[in-house]
Amino acid sequence: MESTISMNLLIFLGAAIIMVPLVKQFGLSSVIGYILGGIIIGPFVLKLTGSDTEDIMHATEFGVVMLLFIVGLELEPRKFWAMRKRILGLGLSQVLMTIALLFAIFYFAGWRPDQAVAVAICFSLSSTAIVLQMLQERNLFRTSGGEASFTTLLFQDIAVIPILAILPIIANYHPKEEETEIKILIQNLPEWLQAGTVFFGVAVLILLGKFVFVPFLRFVSKSGMSELLTASSLFLVIGVSELMIVIGLSPALGAFLAGVMLANSEFRHELEAQVDPFKGLLLAVFFVSVGATINFHTIKSDPVFIFSTVIVVLIVKFVVLYGVGRVFKIASLPNIFYALALSQVGEFAFVLINFSSKLYLFSPVFNSQLMAITAITMLTTPLLLILYDKVIIPRMDKSNSESQFSITDGNVIQKKIIIVGFGHFGSVVGRLLKASKISATILDHDAERVKLLRSYGFKVYYGDATRIQILRAAGIAEAEVLVLCLDDVEDNKYIVELVREHFPHIKIFVRAKNRIDAYYYVNHGIENIYRETLGTAVDMAVDVLNESGIRKYAARRLGKRFMNIDRASVRKLAKSYEDGDASFFTLHETLRREEALLEFDNMNFSTHDWFDDDDNEDSEQKN
Repeated sequence: MESTISMNLLIFLGAAIIMVPLVKQFGLSSVIGYILGGIIIGPFVLKLTGSDTEDIMHATEFGVVMLLFIVGLELEPRKFWAMRKRILGLGLSQVLMTIALLFAIFYFAGWRPDQAVAVAICFSLSSTAIVLQMLQERNLFRTSGGEASFTTLLFQDIAVIPILAILPIIANYHPKEEETEIKILIQNLPEWLQAGTVFFGVAVLILLGKFVFVPFLRFVSKSGMSELLTASSLFLVIGVSELMIVIGLSPALGAFLAGVMLANSEFRHELEAQVDPFKGLLLAVFFVSVGATINFHTIKSDPVFIFSTVIVVLIVKFVVLYGVGRVFKIASLPNIFYALALSQVGEFAFVLINFSSKLYLFSPVFNSQLMAITAITMLTTPLLLILYDKVIIPRMDKSNSESQFSITDGNVIQKKIIIVGFGHFGSVVGRLLKASKISATILDHDAERVKLLRSYGFKVYYGDATRIQILRAAGIAEAEVLVLCLDDVEDNKYIVELVREHFPHIKIFVRAKNRIDAYYYVNHGIENIYRETLGTAVDMAVDVLNESGIRKYAARRLGKRFMNIDRASVRKLAKSYEDGDASFFTLHETLRREEALLEFDNMNFSTHDWFDDDDNEDSEQKN
């Protein structure tokens, strides 16, 4: 049968459809299923793929681009800027230390110096596709290990740009004029402008995001045709990627920046929904193609060299990543996850190794061996994370006493109310419920606090409620009320989005630190919002009014009236805040409205009602 790209795609998708459900039955990651499927259909087992396998792999690398676009949509520019030191610190230290250690090992093993440093550079990068897929499957983006993994991968994607410039210097390669296939647009620019093309490209992307992308999507959305919005989403991702290639940047990095620029737009969730199916499809075929490209003849010819190199690379990267994580004070378990998850060699190594071969750094046989090493390390990652789940977590949990009260131990009695966070705020809620003989499932992520509260008779469980698996174990599917009392505002917001998406029947009661947080919850359909400062401030004002001569009943009535007005104003201003139109003038008008209403109440109270003492009122105790 004639081999075509479409036929190969059909075979690749078939392998994914069959193998992934099969490995899931054994509790394994979908990535293992994809890669095993690729091995089975590849040229060294069933030989179902043809000569276009490499072309398919290049095409499906676009799945990584789409994945980073969606990740960018989840990260607002303010958060991205706040991560800049962590990106530079974690990423730069990991890359430099990995290169130094691998170069030393390869050099003393007898490799040529230029080959040793080139391979060390190629192997210093990790797989964005595999790690982000793992983080997404496990819902770990908001954890310390997940954040460290993401920031390191982001730096590595940026590092590809200077690496492509460094490799020709290492090879001492000078291309002939006739060997240059395409003259990039940058080459026609003045020399002074060529040096700043990277910054220029990022600046252009920021301006496009604000003044072109969002107005363009608004224009398209007016048609009311969902397929046009799908086409527009793909157009933006492909267009930005091509723009980045033209100016010499990574297309994946460009897609990520485009996502960040659109993170604050009203199209954020719509874009994610439109792009996600294509991303998942292309990533699936990408992983299958990785399995199909493993050359077993090369492995068979020199298995000692290949597997010893694989072991050395995994150990060196694990040690470096774990050490960097310790320096940046990542907790033990998340740090082990971070080190294991990024210990493989990434998909960019395929590109860099082939590029180095064209620079005559590597022979065809050595190139094939390096490709096999890269693919094998990628295959080990899901296996290492199974080791992390099945062996490392149970052992370390026992030593930390967290597993004694883990929500996943299967012994949780399901309740209708779930309280998340049992600190100073949540404990008040929990104590009042307990005093009223109302039981609730209580989750907290502080092992010492869980142990202490358990000693006082509270049924508190250890668990991170930002993970959907933990919420399911706590009985979220059967519960009726979720009470969010965490100190971390972002975690509360994330759980709100998670629960609204997967368990829309749950009634949510949420703690808010201020009015701005309240705007967010109102815009996400939450009715029961409790601002920390509002009630306490009103209680203080009521006591001050009473001390100044106003009767307690009247003062409490004024306080209650003020709180109702304030809550109404929050709901009124929430939409304006979301649209970015809230202003001091609007707030000023709201304050005037509150003042007018209070004056109206004042006029309807007689002087006697306000200032005449009442023995029953005076006998009440102050809170």
